[in-house]
Formats: sequence, structure tokens, C-alpha cells
Amino acid sequence: MLDPIVAFFTWLFQQIGRGIGLVVGVILWPFLWAGRWYAQKGWILKAIVGAIVAMFVGLYAYFFYTTQWWNGFNPDYVQAYNLPKRGVSAGEQVSAAGGADTTRTCGRSAIADVAADLIDMNVNQNAWVSSMILYKAGLFGMPWDNTPFFDNKASFQRGVNQAIRRTTVELVDTLGRIRGTSQIDANLQDARGNMQFDESTWYFGLNPFGPKTPTPSFYRAAIRDLRAFNDRLEKCDATFDARADNLSQFINRIASDIGSTSAILRERSEKYNSGWFDTRADDRFWFAYGQLYGYYGIIHATSADFEDVIAQRAVGPLMATTEQQLRAALNIRPFIISNGQEAGWIMPTHLATMGFYVLRVRSNLVELRGVLER
Repeated sequence: MLDPIVAFFTWLFQQIGRGIGLVVGVILWPFLWAGRWYAQKGWILKAIVGAIVAMFVGLYAYFFYTTQWWNGFNPDYVQAYNLPKRGVSAGEQVSAAGGADTTRTCGRSAIADVAADLIDMNVNQNAWVSSMILYKAGLFGMPWDNTPFFDNKASFQRGVNQAIRRTTVELVDTLGRIRGTSQIDANLQDARGNMQFDESTWYFGLNPFGPKTPTPSFYRAAIRDLRAFNDRLEKCDATFDARADNLSQFINRIASDIGSTSAILRERSEKYNSGWFDTRADDRFWFAYGQLYGYYGIIHATSADFEDVIAQRAVGPLMATTEQQLRAALNIRPFIISNGQEAGWIMPTHLATMGFYVLRVRSNLVELRGVLER
């Protein structure tokens, strides 16, 4: 009685094996054909083709290493600055030995320092993935962002970059000038302009056609601009307007920025529930993660730059709570990003979880702004 059943399953597995063999054969056929073609050619052509193949193998090996190895990544990176012991607000005069203007020393801006260091991590300690030629080429023309592969680091870098862009805008418009009526600081203006440059420009482009300056070069220039501003500020030759209304506005702009990211997470979480098979969930998640990673350092630096205001307005506990919530969000680092249903029990919904932390941070920032504006 069991013979027909055994025969059926034997036939079934044979068909499955044949199907797999057919698929493998189709995939390998171009390579087998290329191998036979290569074997029939002369040694000069073989050398040229071999060099081209070796170049692509090397490029893809470097691309794989670059996208998988994250240099300088450390969720506790703010501890290295030891800012709570600094004891001086940004721009505040520290000393004036002999009473001469040339001997004055003022407090540096921790915000500018942290922003410069975050850019350094993105483009010097790591390659800027979004403008790499193989990242732009995609997977057989399909953007890597639309696949589950090789896009997590690029999304993280863009998230950090978003926090830096917002910060440089505020440094130019409010923090680096007095009440918006003084002259715009040239270094900060250059830093803002460089950080607004397109994120995916390579050495050559089609629109417009011709050679170009790649994206990382502009971001490296922003590092120099921010550090030049801070060097001048330390000599009391630049301005940092550490007033309560400036702090309130800066906090408000950060809250609006991450509020936009929260909406992106919510939209993806509500409309797409493909679990582990949602190929866009990972770049949404890592963009939000990178943005919070950047703002964790910026908020920590803000506490130091506005030390006097925070003490006068008694908002130190609120600032500390915000930092704690940002750090808690950085503990979420799943191996595979899943965007399942919120009530599901097999595939989790990491986007909803990250969205929850983003909203917690935003809610605390809104409360902090409200206290400052009273």
C-alpha cells in the first residue's frame, strides 16, 4: 500500500532536483560560455580580459569590505569628549591674562566639534558608500536600496549626514551670529554649503555630462570649515550666541527633523508588512538609526555649549533624559530588519519599534522646548 506513496515522493523530489539543476545551469551558462571563449583567444586578449576581470573582482571585494565593516562605530562615542567637566559655555570668555584682547581665550563649540568628528567618521574613517561607483551601478541596474544587500551602511551614513546638515544650518542662521542681525560667519556658511551637496556624486556624471568633484571632497571641506570656526571661536574671534531662545529654536528644529523620519517609518510600517522580505525596511531603519546616532552626539554637545542657560532654566534633567532615550534607541541592532505586522508573532516589526523610540525622543524635545519658552 505504501509503494504508490513512495513512488510519488520519489518522483516529486526528482522533479525538484531537475528544476534546481535547470536553474543552476541557466545561471552558470554565461560563465561557462565565457570560459570557453576565453580559452580560445590569444594571450594578448587573454591578458587584457584577465586584467579587466581582476579589476572588477578587486572592486567588488573592496565594495563588500566597505559596506560590511563599520570603522569608528561606537554607540557610546560621546563619553570620549568628557564634556560634563568642561565647565564653560561655547563662546564664553575663559581667561584674559594681562587684560589684553590678544590674550583672551573663549570656550569652543562642542556642537561644531562633534559635527566635524561625525563627518570625519563618515568620509575619512569610512568610504562614503552612496557615491561609490558600484553602489551607484546597483544590482544589474536595480538600486541597492531596493534590495536586501549592501545598503545598510549607506543608509546609516545618510542618517548621520541628515543630523549634521540640520546642525550646520542652525549654526549659520542662529547659533553663530548675534540675534540674526550680525554678519554671517564665513566658515559656517561654507560648511553649510558643502554639507548641502548631493550625496551620490562620483568623479564623473551624465547630468550634466563630464568630470565632477565627488561628494566626500565637499564633506571633507566642511570638516575644515567647522574646525576653522572653532579655532577662531577659541581665540574669541568668532561668535556663538548661547541664549535660551536660540537653544529653544535649535531643539525645535531637531524635533521637526526627527518628526519627519517618524512619519516615514510609520508609512512604511503601516502599508508594507512583508516581514523579513521587505527590501526597503532595512534602509528606512538604518537611516533613522543613523539620524539618532548623530543627534545623540549633537544633543550631548548642546548641553555643554548652553551650560549656563540649562542651569538657569533648570532643564538639566530633561536634557539628561533626552540623551538617555537617544542612547536607548542605539541598543536596537537586529541582525535582519523585519517589517511584519504589529500583532504578528513570527516576524517582528522593527520599524514600529524604532518609530516608538523616535517619538519618545521627539516628545521629550517638545517638552524641553516648552519649558525653555515659558
